[in-house]
Formats: sequence, structure tokens, C-alpha cells
Amino acid sequence: MNNSFQWWLPDNHADRRPILLARCKIKAAFRQFFEAEGFLEVECAQLQRSPGNETHLHALSTQVMRPDGDVETLYLHTSPEFAAKKLLAAGETKIFDFARVFRNRERGPLHATEFTMLEWYRTHAPYEKLMEDCTILLKEAAKIAGSTQLSYRGVTVDPFLEPERLTVSDAFARYAAIDLMATTPNGVPNRAIMAESARKAGIRIADDDSWSDIFSRVMVEKIDPHLGIGRATILCEYPISEAALARPKPSDPRVAERFELFACGVELANAFGELTDAAEQRRRFEADMDAKERIYGERYPIDEDLLQALPLMPPTSGIALGFDRLVMLATHAPHIDQVMWTR
Repeated sequence: MNNSFQWWLPDNHADRRPILLARCKIKAAFRQFFEAEGFLEVECAQLQRSPGNETHLHALSTQVMRPDGDVETLYLHTSPEFAAKKLLAAGETKIFDFARVFRNRERGPLHATEFTMLEWYRTHAPYEKLMEDCTILLKEAAKIAGSTQLSYRGVTVDPFLEPERLTVSDAFARYAAIDLMATTPNGVPNRAIMAESARKAGIRIADDDSWSDIFSRVMVEKIDPHLGIGRATILCEYPISEAALARPKPSDPRVAERFELFACGVELANAFGELTDAAEQRRRFEADMDAKERIYGERYPIDEDLLQALPLMPPTSGIALGFDRLVMLATHAPHIDQVMWTR
């Protein structure tokens, strides 16, 4: 679909309407699941002083004029995460939000500038519990859509099979023949070791590529194409440097309590055992914004209220799931625009 697609014409709408009705039913079923689990649905404000501090995410900004004429720059959030964590610090224990979120520089069959992110948070729960949630929701989406499989561009997944759980380290060994942990001696990324390992795996390296850049390239070229084929994949235990908002794994602080959910080769969700150490979170935010400024020539403010709230937040596991993408896979829609009511 292109920018000239007239979704509001009756024939075009009639073609898409069964998918849109399935979307409504899937959302209703998910709400029932969370309510049965004791969750509270919340609505996080979209305008924020900080849109998030991930290096490669780009936000939309606006100028807000106060009654006294003062002008403040605010951002449309890239995720409701910061506001949700403040609610957890305030005393909420299980929350979810079908949030409208915004990301600049993103457009394509799987990407839209404005889309729906389903986020949920469980206090005093291990992040493995979120893996169980994902397994249930994949089955529910397919069942509600009347499908026996998830599908995208000819790649299928049986949502009724238990997802494969694969560590990032094992994925690098299996698909790229790289000993990932050897590239982070004592938990510190070593660019030279990673570059040499990647070259042996057939990855082209630029002189100014960082360890993180090379890691991402290996993921895209060697790992991602193998994930979520036939059954869903839960890719877990990311290197700590690749999980800015996650806490270290207690048994191995070189890796983080982070996982991503893949189905049909599509990344559907990103989950963390949430970091609550404010000083460490500030250090990671500043490092990511330094990288953003180096690569893109811009940086976003750090949410100081969030850093004050983190020590008040109980141990928590949280996840963000691309709701539109899951509807696509459940209804076999080829483009994200097919599953959105309007553009």
C-alpha cells in the first residue's frame, strides 16, 4: 500500500472490514485476559518531556505554548514506559495500556509512524512470567481470528506450539559461529574481538562501527532470518550493553533479563526484568544519548522524574508488544495499513 491509498472509499473499506472486526475481537479478548489476571487498564499521557532515550528511536516533537506565553518543547512518546513506571512507583501493581505511540523515520509494511503498542507490567513477578503471557496471547489471537496459524509473506508459525526459548549467545553460536561472550570479556564489550569474529562470519565491518553496531549487523544478517519459523521464538539473555532498561541476570551479570518474541520472522515484543537502579539508569541513558548525538546529531532530554521514581518501584517485569503486527499475523494481512482503522 502507498500513501495515495484511499482507505475511506466504500469498496476499499469493505475489503478491509473483516480484518478490522477481527482486530476489535482480539483486543476485547486480550482485555478479558488481563482483567481475569487482576490487571488495571491505564491510559498514559502521550505528550512527554522525554520521548525515550534509545539510540536508534526517533521521536516527533511539538511546541506547547503556556497561557503566560512561555513555550516548552514536548514529545509524542515512543512508548508509554516512563509514565507506566511512575504509576508502578505510585503503588499500582499490575497495569496494561493499549497505547498510541509515535516513531519518526519508520514507514513500511511492518512500520507506521503512529501505531498501537500493548504494554503490560507485573510487579513481584519474574520476567519468565511474561513469556507465559505471550504464549497465551499468540494462541488467543489466532483463535479469535479463526486461524490455525500465524502468517506473513509465506512464512508460517503454529501458535499452539510452545515457543522455542533461545539465548542470544546460543543463537550467535548456532547461526553465526560466533562466541558472543568471548567478545565481552568481564562483561565489557571488546570491539576488536567482535569485529574479527564477525569478519570470519562473513559480515562486512566499517572502520567506525562500534561493538553495538557490529552486534546489530550480525543479528540482522545472521540471526533474525532464522527466528520464529514454524513456531515462535523467545530470544533471551541479551548482553547487558544491549538492554538499557533491563536489570542484570542474577546468575550471570554479563547478560540482562531481556527477551524478544519473534513469529514468522517478525519481531513482535520486547520484554525486560526492569532496572530500578537510578544511578545505573542515568549512566545508560547518557551513554545512549552520546551515541545518538554521534550518529544522528541530536539527543533527547532525560526524564528526571523517572529517575526519582525508579527507587520507589518494586521489582517488576514489563513488556511492549506491537499489537498491529500481531493482528497482521493472525489475519494474514500483508501490510500494517490493512489492520488500522484510519491513516
